[in-house]
Amino acid sequence: MPTDTSLESQLKDAVQLSEAVWAVLAERVGGDWQLRSIYHLNKSAQNELITLMGRPSIDTWLCGALSGGHSRSSAIPEENVLNAERFFAFPIPVTSQIILVGADDQTPAAQRIWKLTASLLSGRSTSSNQPFLPDLQSGLAFDLPLALEKVLGAFVQAVNCQGAWLAIRRGESLDVQSEWNVSKAKGVSLLIDSNPLLRRVSRSLSEVLITRGQPNWDNLPFGALKSGAHVWACLPLVIGQRLIGVVTVWRQKEFSPTELSQLRDLALRVPPSVEVVVTFSEMAAHLRRLGLLNDFVLTVSSAQNLDQIARRMFGLLARAFSTELIALFLRSSDGRILRDYRLTDSKMNVISVSLAGHSVQPFLTKDGRARLIVDTVTEGVVPIHKDARSMLIVPLKYRGQAIGVLIIENARAEAFTQYDEHLMVVITSHLAGLIEYTRLREEAEGRARSLSLIHEVVQQVIGLNDKKEVASITAELVAQYFKYELAAIFLFDEERRFSIQGIGGSHAETVKRALGGGEFVVDGGITSHVSKTGASIIINDTTQDSLYKPLKGWEARSEICVAVKDGDVILGIIDVESREQNAFTHNDLIAMESLAGILASVITSANQYQKLQETIRQLRLIEVELNARMEAQRSAENRLLQAAKLAAVGEMAAGIAHELNNPLTTVTGFSELILDELPQDATHRKELEMVLREARRAGDVVRRLLDFSRQGERVRAQADLNEVVNDVLALTNHLIQTNGVTLALELEESLPWIFIDRNQMKQVLLNLIHNALQAMPNGGDLHICTKMIPRDERKWAVMSVKDSGMGISTTDQNRIFEPFFTTKGDRGGTGLGLSVTFGIVTDHGGMIEISSEPDKGSTFAVWLPM
Repeated sequence: MPTDTSLESQLKDAVQLSEAVWAVLAERVGGDWQLRSIYHLNKSAQNELITLMGRPSIDTWLCGALSGGHSRSSAIPEENVLNAERFFAFPIPVTSQIILVGADDQTPAAQRIWKLTASLLSGRSTSSNQPFLPDLQSGLAFDLPLALEKVLGAFVQAVNCQGAWLAIRRGESLDVQSEWNVSKAKGVSLLIDSNPLLRRVSRSLSEVLITRGQPNWDNLPFGALKSGAHVWACLPLVIGQRLIGVVTVWRQKEFSPTELSQLRDLALRVPPSVEVVVTFSEMAAHLRRLGLLNDFVLTVSSAQNLDQIARRMFGLLARAFSTELIALFLRSSDGRILRDYRLTDSKMNVISVSLAGHSVQPFLTKDGRARLIVDTVTEGVVPIHKDARSMLIVPLKYRGQAIGVLIIENARAEAFTQYDEHLMVVITSHLAGLIEYTRLREEAEGRARSLSLIHEVVQQVIGLNDKKEVASITAELVAQYFKYELAAIFLFDEERRFSIQGIGGSHAETVKRALGGGEFVVDGGITSHVSKTGASIIINDTTQDSLYKPLKGWEARSEICVAVKDGDVILGIIDVESREQNAFTHNDLIAMESLAGILASVITSANQYQKLQETIRQLRLIEVELNARMEAQRSAENRLLQAAKLAAVGEMAAGIAHELNNPLTTVTGFSELILDELPQDATHRKELEMVLREARRAGDVVRRLLDFSRQGERVRAQADLNEVVNDVLALTNHLIQTNGVTLALELEESLPWIFIDRNQMKQVLLNLIHNALQAMPNGGDLHICTKMIPRDERKWAVMSVKDSGMGISTTDQNRIFEPFFTTKGDRGGTGLGLSVTFGIVTDHGGMIEISSEPDKGSTFAVWLPM
């Protein structure tokens, strides 16, 4: 074949002579077209041309030109940048190459130029009908698809067929490795026994020739051929008595004896070379798989986590076994969950599923063994991946215990050998140790992270007694340490409602808005189930779980929910969620369960502390109430003692008054008679006047004693206390002014009327005013006021009299209301005025309070109930 430079030169000369626009030399390799030499076609136009040639209709048109060995032309689709209206195809004899010319038109003379060029490029005359057999011992042996393409090309060129395919035998199947003008056949695996024509070839080791209309025409592989096809031939490739493959060809007209002879000759000459190429390819695959051990050491062993181990391992297996149908199942440390690793569209997908009832469970026993499944259809095995035909199942064992299962599948039957099984057993033994070590390290790191979280939680919530504050702080810490999108803690209150809650995480506000005052724990949902049963739940795909109930505005894809329990008593729940699938691992579940245990202790302590605080509060209330009752009892006892004293004095005073009243009346009467008859200048008139004066004073004392002992008839009615004050002041104004005392009056106008004896209240106020005036012999200030004051859940009318006199000592204040006790000394006083006042006030259900300091004055406040 000429060099690339000479090819381009020949194309250039032919383009100029034929007045074409451009020209290329193209070759069909592995079902695709490749440009070997180009003239006058830029890069974008080249890409456009390759795209056009890849279209099924144009590919079929070009293959027809090659198989027929005749030139042809066709209009170029309008949407292109090829600057020409038509294609002109000129096949190069006995090759898979074709000259493609772009031009608006080509005259017969121009077409002869291109036919001559094609003949020159073939290295022989255009009339040569000798079959071409490629040198399979050359570099083609390193490329099985290209070598088999060359082999099939030799058959196609030998008989100018419509279509063809070549299949290599693997076990009881024929795998189509190369095709000509039948793209749907590439890569298909055909069971020999399922097709009568293939079964016939396999048993007889001779060709099968079928023409349209014969009984087996409808049993042709890949269904009926194109309507123009008339004859179909299948030629076996045999080494000794062993079938290593077949070549099938078909076309419109029957094969001549010469053509059949050429096909048979090729079928006899090709098998040794094909076997060498296939054997070399299998040996190369074997060496590549052996390289798995070395690649495992170099790449997989250096991975930092389980996901990275799985990703790298899948990459090695995919290259070694030419399949992406790989699955890895790892069992959790507690044996409840399987971590499912798979490749989906070249991306690693990880989910957590329940181990119970899973198809790999039988392989996770101590006696579980590797299993090679040659054909899932004939053996009745359901594969992990849809449409898989063969499987290699290898348990991962660490120290005699199965920790997982590795499954490799292939879309064709008999894709794996016993050697592959033994190799994978060795690799998985190393892989199991690496996975277990990595898992233990991740669990240790997770537990360390959990311990850090628990330590932080304990530090921040220990001693807190507000459960809402405990929930809020813990939720924020959980979200912060584990980078969770949502961490929520809900605790029961005394009424067993989830009113105590804490929500943290990057989507906390979203969830709070979604709640809108509603309930997070939805009846029949995951949180409700955990709060009732106490069983932990981990879900890595909520779309597959019927318990999950989304909130409006928030929908998670992964969720962990654990109960906060004190023994068998459920105190609340911890719920973490993510919008990503497979966001949580078993380590996350262990961390949340550990935290729930600590949180239960904190909440229990908080509950006990709150109960203790409530007990202390109630005891303090009882203490206050008891002190108030004791004080009231002492006050009542004092009033009772005072009343007893007054009663005793009253009885004594009544007796004394009666005994003294008669003699005093006699003395007063005779003194008045004598004074009426005695002249003004009589010698003893002054002494007699003194006798009368003292007798009258003694009579006044007797009258007071009688008033004290005999309160008289009670006449009580609703009365205006302010009016009583004004009546008394009308009688005492002159006395107040003559004593040099300044009066200040402050009466509450809106003071309600009260139920009193007006005359007795006048006597009370009169006694208080007299005492105040006597306490200010040199004048002073007198302040009288009335007001309404609430006290002890009751309303009281208070009448107070305040003076600026000499005051009363603390010792005397304790005896001031006792009968005959007085502080007036030489200023006179019977000691009965305040006793009478005290008796009147207490008889009205009221009380008198005194506030006094020596030399600063005194205040007497009369409290009367409304």
